[in-house]
Amino acid sequence: MGEYMVEATVIRNDQDGVATLTVNRPDKMNAANREVLAALNSHLDDIEDDESVDVIIITGAGEKAFVAGADINELAARQALDGLEAYMQRTYSRLAAFAKPTIAAINGYALGGGCELALACDIRVASDNAVFGLPETGLGIMPAAGGTQRLVTLAGRGLALDMIITGRRISAEEAKQAGLVTYLTDQETLIAQAEKVAERIRRKGPTAVNLARKVVAAGAKVDEETGLFIERLAQSVLYATAEKKEGTSAFLDKRHPDFGSVRGQH
Repeated sequence: MGEYMVEATVIRNDQDGVATLTVNRPDKMNAANREVLAALNSHLDDIEDDESVDVIIITGAGEKAFVAGADINELAARQALDGLEAYMQRTYSRLAAFAKPTIAAINGYALGGGCELALACDIRVASDNAVFGLPETGLGIMPAAGGTQRLVTLAGRGLALDMIITGRRISAEEAKQAGLVTYLTDQETLIAQAEKVAERIRRKGPTAVNLARKVVAAGAKVDEETGLFIERLAQSVLYATAEKKEGTSAFLDKRHPDFGSVRGQH
């Protein structure tokens, strides 16, 4: 196991090129207060420049909750200017655009800001006891950390509006059927499954992985013709990389590519 590092209420554990960030407030159902968001940002600061980390897994401590929403005590005290500051939204937007792939390992409740945290990750792996929901309208507010946008992109306008304006929670199975969850497993093998996905990503060319992530994200915001043009530009960049040379050479030589051997080369 890698070294454990604690930044406030989020624990970081590094192993085999994967940084696992665990929201550690199990007595509060891992509710995301300002301290949690600050800790998450601090870890992202460190990971961004850490060449030993290729993939991030985010999960929650315990078996009951991934992140069961924001801290209601903090929400109750917020005023109009706090909405404009949008600290949680900015944190999740940073995560969604992060330079390294992200996987949410969802163990239990993913409600409100917890659901939005999962939505901000590239891939979602859920245990069969996971529950997703956006209950904010029941508090007289609305999802405002990306939920109104990313849920529509992933699962469609119909399900997004149903969850947002009725507050209906959905099971892990329904979330998988809707395309919100990619991998469904049991509680005992959740982290192992997330690590397996992370290892698959690590075996690919890192520049190709991250450019592909950027192209997919950009394509969701533009028309198809523009998206295809962005795709061509990105591919032309990859054609000139040492990673492409290593990948194609390995295929022709009938061996596994060693992208680490050409890391940093152009």
